[in-house]
Amino acid sequence: MTTPTYVLTLPLQVETWQEHILEKRLHIGRTIYNACLGEAWRRYKYMIRNPRYWEVVRMPKGKERNQLLNQFKEQYGVRKFDLNRYVQGMGRTLKQNIGSQMAQNIAERAFQAIEKVMYGNGKKVHFCSVGQFFSLEEKTNKTGFRYFPENKRMEWLGLILPVMIKNQDEYAHLALQDKIKYCRLVKKVIRGKNRYFVQFALEGFPPKKRNHNHSKDENARVGLDIGTSTLAITSEKEVKLFELAEGLSVDERQKRMLQRKLDRSRRANNPNKYKEDGTINKSNREKWIQSENYKKARQEFAEMSRKIADKRRQSHNQLANYILSLGLDVRVETMNFKGLQAKAKKTEISEKTGRYKRKKRFGKSVANRAPSMLLSIIDNKLNYFGLKLKRIDTTKVKASQFEHFTQTCVKKKLSKRWNHFEQGDVQRDLYSAFLIMNTKDNLREVDVGRANETWNNFFGKHEQEMERIKHLSKKQVSSIGL
Repeated sequence: MTTPTYVLTLPLQVETWQEHILEKRLHIGRTIYNACLGEAWRRYKYMIRNPRYWEVVRMPKGKERNQLLNQFKEQYGVRKFDLNRYVQGMGRTLKQNIGSQMAQNIAERAFQAIEKVMYGNGKKVHFCSVGQFFSLEEKTNKTGFRYFPENKRMEWLGLILPVMIKNQDEYAHLALQDKIKYCRLVKKVIRGKNRYFVQFALEGFPPKKRNHNHSKDENARVGLDIGTSTLAITSEKEVKLFELAEGLSVDERQKRMLQRKLDRSRRANNPNKYKEDGTINKSNREKWIQSENYKKARQEFAEMSRKIADKRRQSHNQLANYILSLGLDVRVETMNFKGLQAKAKKTEISEKTGRYKRKKRFGKSVANRAPSMLLSIIDNKLNYFGLKLKRIDTTKVKASQFEHFTQTCVKKKLSKRWNHFEQGDVQRDLYSAFLIMNTKDNLREVDVGRANETWNNFFGKHEQEMERIKHLSKKQVSSIGL
């Protein structure tokens, strides 16, 4: 049985000669990963060439099918155990830099990539290129890369790396009192320089921070209607409509400009690598030429992407803490964000212009705002209370179409942002969040009686939120769809 786990990340004090050794070991780890991935991929390709394998895959799901599939995996060596055995020789050869348990862990990471393809969660595997392998981890805190609390340092096959813990960091000191399951070395490139961190996987629940004011009421409901770029929140205490990852629009614009600069530079330096229609010529095997200006721009782009990712995660954590301060019974619609990212399959021609309609959907918005990440953060925080994020059945509840006064479903265009009632107009996303909050415990239908009881409170707070939004700038208002 797995125990609850949380992560604490702290910087390491690394000297120049130690950095060279760490880079060497990360490079060895990358080599092992690619070797294991290539071997596992080779075995998997042999397995799927067998016609009998596909006959078994098409069988009805059940014990017989699972047994036959396991027999195929054992026959062709497409199992985690087989890959661990394959990496043993490498572990013995490279034991001065990579321990046997760490080598096995790398092999298991490679096997996870194969599993994604095997179970339909991916189309192909991706090998790790030079300089793109950023972490190594052990299986326990007993061998290899491990922490010694009495000296507050990491020791790893001859390397001694002090852990930088501030005396006033109460959270870190309390966290390190918990049992350490294993440690992970993480490399980050910050402002063009390599920085190294240790991530402690700790058993239990994280210490409570002073500035967190999470609700203690497990029955206090919070309804969330999350979109590709906005979030509507409804509870008995507050009714709010926010833009996800607010304030990133300026950074995103600069990021797009750098992307165009990099593309122009690539095309200017490598004209033979492109066809006449502008697409990449895959038959050309010449080496890509990268100018010094291109390398500087690429480094600038990487730094900007890192900053945007950090800001986005920080914003999501703050928003998750705010939501949990309203209540611990958090309900949300089930959304397929991966499907929203994909381009439309159907080719259509516009009646007005006579041109082909764009197939793009919400890929850029989902990538920039990361709504799925916010839900994962909320779910993880709820796990610390022994609770889970409740996902309602979207097809049954139909929160965007249902009206609780008439108890009917009315289809509405995406461009229609308001619902009209006798009391007044209600913003569509906030009303959906209100219905989600008032779903029954089976999460398959709206509790109309409860919705009628909480309607007056919701409508009053809705009007307050609309007054707040009126004082925002035009750009902010348009960003939340109003």
